Amino acid sequence: MIELGVNVDHVATIREARGIDIPDPVEAALIAENNGADLITVHLRLDRRHIQKRDLEVLARTVKTGINLEMAVADEMVEKALEIKPLKVTMVPENREEVTTEGGLDVAGGVEKISRTVERLKQAGIIVSLFVDPDIKQLKAAVETGAAGVELHTGDYAETWPLSESRRRAVSRLRKAAGEAAELNLEVYAGHGLNYHNVGPVASIEEIEELNIGHAIVSRAVIEGFGSAVRKMKNLIREVEV
Repeated sequence: MIELGVNVDHVATIREARGIDIPDPVEAALIAENNGADLITVHLRLDRRHIQKRDLEVLARTVKTGINLEMAVADEMVEKALEIKPLKVTMVPENREEVTTEGGLDVAGGVEKISRTVERLKQAGIIVSLFVDPDIKQLKAAVETGAAGVELHTGDYAETWPLSESRRRAVSRLRKAAGEAAELNLEVYAGHGLNYHNVGPVASIEEIEELNIGHAIVSRAVIEGFGSAVRKMKNLIREVEV
Protein backbone atom coordinates (compact mmCIF):
# COMPACT_ATOMS: atom_id res chain seq x y z
CA MET A 1 0.00 0.00 0.00
CA ILE A 2 1.35 3.43 -0.92
CA GLU A 3 2.03 5.64 2.07
CA LEU A 4 1.14 9.33 2.18
CA GLY A 5 3.65 11.82 3.48
CA VAL A 6 1.91 15.11 4.27
CA ASN A 7 4.13 18.16 3.89
CA VAL A 8 3.18 20.93 6.34
CA ASP A 9 5.63 23.57 5.07
CA HIS A 10 2.93 25.85 3.71
CA VAL A 11 1.08 25.97 7.00
CA ALA A 12 4.24 27.68 8.23
CA THR A 13 4.28 29.83 5.08
CA ILE A 14 0.90 31.30 6.08
CA ARG A 15 2.18 31.88 9.61
CA GLU A 16 5.36 33.59 8.47
CA ALA A 17 3.36 35.95 6.24
CA ARG A 18 2.24 37.72 9.41
CA GLY A 19 5.21 36.94 11.64
CA ILE A 20 3.02 35.53 14.40
CA ASP A 21 2.50 32.06 15.86
CA ILE A 22 -0.55 30.84 13.93
CA PRO A 23 -1.34 28.64 12.11
CA ASP A 24 0.90 26.05 13.76
CA PRO A 25 2.47 23.41 11.47
CA VAL A 26 2.83 21.13 14.49
CA GLU A 27 -0.93 21.19 15.07
CA ALA A 28 -1.46 20.54 11.36
CA ALA A 29 0.91 17.56 11.55
CA LEU A 30 -1.02 16.02 14.43
CA ILE A 31 -4.34 16.47 12.60
CA ALA A 32 -2.79 14.92 9.49
CA GLU A 33 -1.64 11.88 11.48
CA ASN A 34 -5.10 11.46 13.00
CA ASN A 35 -6.62 11.50 9.51
CA GLY A 36 -4.45 8.98 7.73
CA ALA A 37 -1.02 10.51 7.10
CA ASP A 38 1.71 7.89 7.25
CA LEU A 39 4.55 10.39 7.50
CA ILE A 40 5.06 14.09 8.14
CA THR A 41 7.34 15.86 5.67
CA VAL A 42 9.04 19.19 6.36
CA HIS A 43 11.70 21.14 4.49
CA LEU A 44 14.01 23.11 6.77
CA ARG A 45 15.43 25.58 4.27
CA LEU A 46 18.67 27.44 4.71
CA ASP A 47 16.78 30.75 4.51
CA ARG A 48 14.10 29.57 7.01
CA ARG A 49 11.30 30.93 4.83
CA HIS A 50 8.69 28.68 6.42
CA ILE A 51 9.64 25.84 8.78
CA GLN A 52 11.79 27.04 11.67
CA LYS A 53 14.24 25.19 13.87
CA ARG A 54 11.78 25.21 16.76
CA ASP A 55 9.06 23.65 14.56
CA LEU A 56 11.36 20.75 13.79
CA GLU A 57 12.32 20.30 17.43
CA VAL A 58 8.69 20.20 18.56
CA LEU A 59 7.69 17.91 15.70
CA ALA A 60 10.48 15.51 16.71
CA ARG A 61 8.90 15.23 20.16
CA THR A 62 5.28 14.93 19.07
CA VAL A 63 4.99 13.17 15.70
CA LYS A 64 4.13 9.50 16.11
CA THR A 65 4.38 8.27 12.51
CA GLY A 66 7.82 9.61 11.58
CA ILE A 67 9.42 12.71 10.10
CA ASN A 68 10.78 12.98 6.59
CA LEU A 69 13.19 15.92 6.73
CA GLU A 70 13.90 17.51 3.36
CA MET A 71 17.19 19.39 3.39
CA ALA A 72 20.02 20.72 1.28
CA VAL A 73 23.36 18.93 1.19
CA ALA A 74 24.91 21.37 3.66
CA ASP A 75 26.84 20.88 6.89
CA GLU A 76 24.39 23.06 8.84
CA MET A 77 21.49 20.85 7.79
CA VAL A 78 23.38 17.63 8.48
CA GLU A 79 24.12 18.77 12.04
CA LYS A 80 20.45 19.57 12.60
CA ALA A 81 19.41 16.17 11.24
CA LEU A 82 21.90 14.41 13.52
CA GLU A 83 20.48 16.35 16.46
CA ILE A 84 16.81 15.69 15.65
CA LYS A 85 17.25 12.19 14.17
CA PRO A 86 14.18 12.06 11.92
CA LEU A 87 13.02 8.75 10.52
CA LYS A 88 14.18 9.80 7.07
CA VAL A 89 16.15 12.56 5.37
CA THR A 90 15.48 13.46 1.76
CA MET A 91 18.29 15.46 0.22
CA VAL A 92 17.05 18.10 -2.21
CA PRO A 93 18.64 20.87 -4.30
CA GLU A 94 18.10 24.32 -2.89
CA ASN A 95 18.21 27.69 -4.63
CA ARG A 96 17.51 30.74 -2.47
CA GLU A 97 15.73 32.50 -5.34
CA GLU A 98 13.30 29.68 -6.16
CA VAL A 99 9.65 29.72 -5.11
CA THR A 100 9.69 25.95 -4.65
CA THR A 101 12.13 23.17 -5.49
CA GLU A 102 12.69 23.43 -9.24
CA GLY A 103 14.12 20.04 -10.12
CA GLY A 104 15.97 16.99 -8.93
CA LEU A 105 19.31 16.86 -7.18
CA ASP A 106 22.29 16.43 -9.51
CA VAL A 107 23.59 13.32 -7.78
CA ALA A 108 25.78 12.32 -10.73
CA GLY A 109 27.61 15.63 -10.46
CA GLY A 110 28.22 15.38 -6.72
CA VAL A 111 28.58 11.71 -5.82
CA GLU A 112 31.58 12.20 -3.53
CA LYS A 113 30.08 14.94 -1.36
CA ILE A 114 26.65 13.36 -1.25
CA SER A 115 28.15 9.98 -0.35
CA ARG A 116 29.92 11.47 2.67
CA THR A 117 26.68 13.05 3.84
CA VAL A 118 24.71 9.85 3.29
CA GLU A 119 27.22 7.88 5.33
CA ARG A 120 27.05 10.31 8.27
CA LEU A 121 23.28 10.09 8.36
CA LYS A 122 23.21 6.32 7.95
CA GLN A 123 25.63 5.96 10.86
CA ALA A 124 23.01 7.73 12.99
CA GLY A 125 20.34 5.26 11.91
CA ILE A 126 18.56 7.69 9.55
CA ILE A 127 17.08 6.43 6.28
CA VAL A 128 18.40 8.53 3.40
CA SER A 129 16.56 9.33 0.17
CA LEU A 130 17.61 11.53 -2.74
CA PHE A 131 15.16 13.74 -4.65
CA VAL A 132 15.99 13.13 -8.30
CA ASP A 133 14.62 13.57 -11.80
CA PRO A 134 13.40 10.31 -13.39
CA ASP A 135 16.70 9.75 -15.16
CA ILE A 136 18.71 6.50 -15.18
CA LYS A 137 22.01 8.39 -14.81
CA GLN A 138 20.80 9.93 -11.55
CA LEU A 139 19.41 6.61 -10.32
CA LYS A 140 22.71 4.84 -10.86
CA ALA A 141 24.54 7.67 -9.12
CA ALA A 142 22.13 7.35 -6.19
CA VAL A 143 23.18 3.74 -5.77
CA GLU A 144 26.83 4.83 -5.66
CA THR A 145 26.10 7.16 -2.73
CA GLY A 146 24.68 4.38 -0.58
CA ALA A 147 21.25 6.03 -0.26
CA ALA A 148 18.36 3.71 0.57
CA GLY A 149 15.97 5.22 -1.93
CA VAL A 150 15.00 7.97 -4.32
CA GLU A 151 12.05 10.33 -4.52
CA LEU A 152 11.19 10.84 -8.16
CA HIS A 153 10.53 14.46 -9.07
CA THR A 154 7.01 14.62 -10.54
CA GLY A 155 7.09 18.33 -11.38
CA ASP A 156 7.36 17.87 -15.14
CA TYR A 157 4.41 15.49 -15.07
CA ALA A 158 2.35 17.85 -12.89
CA GLU A 159 2.82 20.70 -15.37
CA THR A 160 1.36 18.77 -18.32
CA TRP A 161 -2.23 19.06 -19.50
CA PRO A 162 -4.56 16.11 -18.75
CA LEU A 163 -5.13 13.68 -21.63
CA SER A 164 -2.24 15.20 -23.56
CA GLU A 165 0.58 13.38 -25.30
CA SER A 166 3.08 15.20 -23.08
CA ARG A 167 1.33 13.80 -20.00
CA ARG A 168 1.45 10.28 -21.39
CA ARG A 169 5.17 10.68 -22.04
CA ALA A 170 5.72 12.04 -18.53
CA VAL A 171 3.87 9.12 -16.94
CA SER A 172 5.82 6.67 -19.08
CA ARG A 173 9.09 8.27 -18.01
CA LEU A 174 8.11 8.04 -14.33
CA ARG A 175 6.99 4.44 -14.73
CA LYS A 176 10.25 3.48 -16.45
CA ALA A 177 12.35 5.25 -13.81
CA ALA A 178 10.43 3.61 -10.97
CA GLY A 179 11.06 0.20 -12.51
CA GLU A 180 14.75 0.94 -13.01
CA ALA A 181 15.09 2.21 -9.44
CA ALA A 182 13.47 -0.93 -8.06
CA GLU A 183 15.80 -3.09 -10.15
CA LEU A 184 18.69 -1.19 -8.57
CA ASN A 185 17.28 -2.13 -5.14
CA LEU A 186 16.32 1.44 -4.32
CA GLU A 187 13.15 2.26 -2.44
CA VAL A 188 10.94 4.40 -4.68
CA TYR A 189 8.99 7.47 -3.61
CA ALA A 190 7.54 10.36 -5.61
CA GLY A 191 6.41 13.93 -5.14
CA HIS A 192 6.18 17.54 -6.31
CA GLY A 193 3.15 19.23 -7.80
CA LEU A 194 0.81 16.32 -7.11
CA ASN A 195 -2.80 17.24 -6.38
CA TYR A 196 -6.31 15.79 -6.22
CA HIS A 197 -6.67 15.79 -10.01
CA ASN A 198 -3.34 14.34 -11.12
CA VAL A 199 -2.28 11.96 -8.33
CA GLY A 200 -4.00 8.89 -9.80
CA PRO A 201 -1.60 7.95 -12.63
CA VAL A 202 1.43 8.31 -10.32
CA ALA A 203 -0.23 6.34 -7.52
CA SER A 204 -0.88 3.56 -10.03
CA ILE A 205 2.85 2.94 -10.60
CA GLU A 206 3.49 -0.35 -8.87
CA GLU A 207 7.01 0.32 -7.59
CA ILE A 208 6.16 3.60 -5.84
CA GLU A 209 5.89 3.11 -2.08
CA GLU A 210 5.26 6.67 -0.88
CA LEU A 211 3.90 9.97 -2.17
CA ASN A 212 4.83 13.28 -0.54
CA ILE A 213 2.20 15.98 -1.04
CA GLY A 214 1.94 19.39 0.58
CA HIS A 215 0.70 22.46 -1.27
CA ALA A 216 -2.45 20.82 -2.65
CA ILE A 217 -3.47 19.50 0.76
CA VAL A 218 -2.81 22.81 2.53
CA SER A 219 -4.70 24.67 -0.20
CA ARG A 220 -7.76 22.46 0.18
CA ALA A 221 -7.46 22.65 3.95
CA VAL A 222 -7.92 26.42 3.79
CA ILE A 223 -11.41 25.80 2.38
CA GLU A 224 -12.60 22.69 4.16
CA GLY A 225 -10.24 21.85 7.01
CA PHE A 226 -7.00 19.93 7.34
CA GLY A 227 -8.46 16.61 8.42
CA SER A 228 -10.86 16.48 5.49
CA ALA A 229 -8.13 17.43 3.01
CA VAL A 230 -5.83 14.65 4.22
CA ARG A 231 -8.63 12.04 4.20
CA LYS A 232 -9.61 12.93 0.64
CA MET A 233 -6.06 12.54 -0.63
CA LYS A 234 -5.58 9.27 1.23
CA ASN A 235 -8.83 7.93 -0.21
CA LEU A 236 -7.85 8.90 -3.75
CA ILE A 237 -4.62 6.95 -3.42
CA ARG A 238 -6.46 3.93 -1.99
CA GLU A 239 -8.99 3.97 -4.83
CA VAL A 240 -6.18 3.65 -7.37
CA GLU A 241 -4.65 0.70 -5.49
CA VAL A 242 -7.88 -1.31 -5.24
